[in-house]
Amino acid sequence: MRLQELFTADEFLNLNDLCQRLGASRSSLRRDLIELEGRGVLRRVHGGAISLNPRDDSLDFRKLSSSHHEEKVRIGEVAATLVENGQTIILGGGSTTVEVARQILDRPVQIITNSLAVAQVFWDCKQVEVTLTGGYMYPRLAIQLGPICERMLEGVAADVLIMGVRGITHLGLSDSNSLVVGSIRKMIEVARKVIIVADHSKFGRDSMLHVADLADLDIVVSDVKLAPEFQQMIEDSGVECMLA
Repeated sequence: MRLQELFTADEFLNLNDLCQRLGASRSSLRRDLIELEGRGVLRRVHGGAISLNPRDDSLDFRKLSSSHHEEKVRIGEVAATLVENGQTIILGGGSTTVEVARQILDRPVQIITNSLAVAQVFWDCKQVEVTLTGGYMYPRLAIQLGPICERMLEGVAADVLIMGVRGITHLGLSDSNSLVVGSIRKMIEVARKVIIVADHSKFGRDSMLHVADLADLDIVVSDVKLAPEFQQMIEDSGVECMLA
């Protein structure tokens, strides 16, 4: 079945995207999704479905945490210097933002996050106020997504957004999961300053869904292994590039 093959290759698929790719109606796709859910292939969620047996290991938080770990620690240290006391900070999901969180444990700031891993960093911290967005918990990435998450973000205003990204090219930021894209766009919308934390391996990678243009960013913090052409790409877009 073509539909089952798609869910083996991709973690999340949007119902509208599936209709276009398969040339099928929403009603017939819903019937097929219900059948595949009954067979344990996927789980239906708002707007689409999530594969229960994906091939893509790049969406596993534990694997991501160990990949380029030293670079992520240094990036976290540099990004933390951009945080001012008393600010309201949105911290997005991802292993690099966890390293940022570890560097601001003793700072009097307010944190808004959709990441359970980020929230756990502040578990015993009395200085930092933490607010979780709520929403559907995306299992392998330990982040909250979906309509509830986005509605919560619509009601806040933040001084700074610090977030990771799956792919960044001259076209901007991209991701392959429409639920992730929806929450990131809301975060960018409500933040006065946008800081991207991304090690060199994220550059040159273009995923299926466009998230934001480079012009929507203020600062990109990467590591010293970032190729000069990508440094130039960032600066040509009017965005500050900092290397850790």
